[in-house]
Amino acid sequence: MGLSLARPSDLELVPALVEDADAWGWPSVLAWAAWVDTAEAAARARLLGLPCAERRPSVRPGVLTARGGRRRSVGAHPVVVDLTAMWAGPLCAHLLGRTGATVTKVESTSRPDGARRGPAEFFNLMHAGHEMVSVDFSSSAGREELRRLVLSADLVLESSRPRALRQLGLVAEDVVEAGITWLSITAAGRSSNAVGFGDDVAVGAGLYVEDSGDVLPCGDALGDPLAGVVAAAAASEALLGEHALLIDVSMHDVAADAASGTIEPHVVSRASDGWWVESATGRFPVAAPSRRPM
Repeated sequence: MGLSLARPSDLELVPALVEDADAWGWPSVLAWAAWVDTAEAAARARLLGLPCAERRPSVRPGVLTARGGRRRSVGAHPVVVDLTAMWAGPLCAHLLGRTGATVTKVESTSRPDGARRGPAEFFNLMHAGHEMVSVDFSSSAGREELRRLVLSADLVLESSRPRALRQLGLVAEDVVEAGITWLSITAAGRSSNAVGFGDDVAVGAGLYVEDSGDVLPCGDALGDPLAGVVAAAAASEALLGEHALLIDVSMHDVAADAASGTIEPHVVSRASDGWWVESATGRFPVAAPSRRPM
């Protein structure tokens, strides 16, 4: 099972998760996980609303679409309203912005993007060139401003469970019928109430390896960049169509698709000149990461 304790509120729920009032942090979780059944552990984490995923196969495509009303004419710079947070959704918005879209990032005044608690350089890279708007979702004036922003868009990006935005007076199906494409990125699709981040989603999808009894992730929060790139491709295609679309991106199923297929036997090793991958077809260098300009 993959479990993330990324938010302060997640850590506060550890005593309830492990049923120990004195428990705190990962040591308590690891001690509890050593004896509890995986299905039971995952069910308890879901009950508490913690980001978690147990290993399971994909049951749907990573991207589902439903057609809505006829779209307005989109100019050279489509307008994107970004209601997402963290990594997958902002990456989608970032890539659309790099291709010429005008992006407005909308945050709640009471609950700003959790990525702001991380490295400022990463947050600034994701949102460089975007207009930033803070809205008080608890006030009628704020909800009206949010509705105005959404109805002025060619594309809306969001990563909330459907009921959260319905409480603010926004129903995705109605917006799409009005001719505005709506793209949702969630842990397991709009029909699921699952909560997930890139790390736990990736483990649930199979993007991990076992090494000497340890379960190790294949990379950092892989569910996020995979979903963000796939979402950007789906959004770009939708912006060329005649009708608005409701686009439902499931991070789990996108990651499961990436994890599927046969992997050629190989060995990864490190030498003085960097990392190498060796297989029956040859020895290949692993490209070093490169820094992109802001």
